[in-house]
Amino acid sequence: MQGVIKSFDPGTGDGIVIEQTEFHEYDLAPNALEGSILRMLRPGQRVIFELDANNCATSLSFGSEVDMGTPGIE
Repeated sequence: MQGVIKSFDPGTGDGIVIEQTEFHEYDLAPNALEGSILRMLRPGQRVIFELDANNCATSLSFGSEVDMGTPGIE
């Protein structure tokens, strides 16, 4: 899935990501950044993510204009 970070607290690791097409909001899983090169997230940052069994965003990675299918970007 593709989305944008709505909020992130680096102290607790809590945050919310908004899915890009239907605008559903998902809490970040406690291990969302585990195994990722990401250590910090900023509001508005584009990410690619998966949902875990608890419907929380996990396995975050960088999203780019190409990954996100932004019109006019190839």
